[in-house]
Amino acid sequence: MSGHSKWSNIKNKKAKMDAQKGKIYTRFSKLIIVAAREGGPDPNANSRLKDIIEKAKQANMPNDNIERAIKRGSGELGGADYEEIMYEGYGPGGVAILIDATTDNRNRTAGEMRHLFDKHGGNLGETGCVAWMFEKKGLILIEKKDDTDVEQIMMLAIDSGAEDVEELEDSIEITTSVEKFETVKSYLQDNNIDIFSAELSFIPNTTVTLPESESEKLEKLLEILEEHDDVQNVYTNYEPEEESL
Repeated sequence: MSGHSKWSNIKNKKAKMDAQKGKIYTRFSKLIIVAAREGGPDPNANSRLKDIIEKAKQANMPNDNIERAIKRGSGELGGADYEEIMYEGYGPGGVAILIDATTDNRNRTAGEMRHLFDKHGGNLGETGCVAWMFEKKGLILIEKKDDTDVEQIMMLAIDSGAEDVEELEDSIEITTSVEKFETVKSYLQDNNIDIFSAELSFIPNTTVTLPESESEKLEKLLEILEEHDDVQNVYTNYEPEEESL
């Protein structure tokens, strides 16, 4: 998506998070469990776990919930065994959709994904059918304010190894490789740059727009997918028209 739509989507996502604390805590718990299981329970030795905990705290997730999830992931506490799965498919108008999910029952989640796609004019595809259209990158967004020193931020980002920096109307968008993501983010934070959002994201190589009739169907499908309990993120190569943002 274009920078403008990324900025709008992430702002909307954060607003939804604030309105759905219980559901968001459950999603973070799943991510923490998986990260602790795969990389160990010590955030200082597990950068992925550290990043998730940081985001969970930003969402005001209680420390007790975080500690409980870490213990479940490390095996100290019992509970469901979660795994991460990517689902791929096509929405109305042939738009590519990539879904990042965390589930304790892949058969159930796959069936529910298939049902949602079918019900809303799309179809769930096979592994690899749309993933080739996306590239995994680090995406850092900084909100532009009246006192924002855009040139300084751009120089800091470039000096720390960012691949691309783009100034937009409301934000500064910094793109990094997966390997450089933590380095760039930490360098900006060490230089007192306030980061609005920082995440690893699947960026489409090209984007498509749709006529209004098709875009309404697609946006309904995307909204329903994002609200599913097992879904962490939804990526698409759809770029909404300016007036629909």
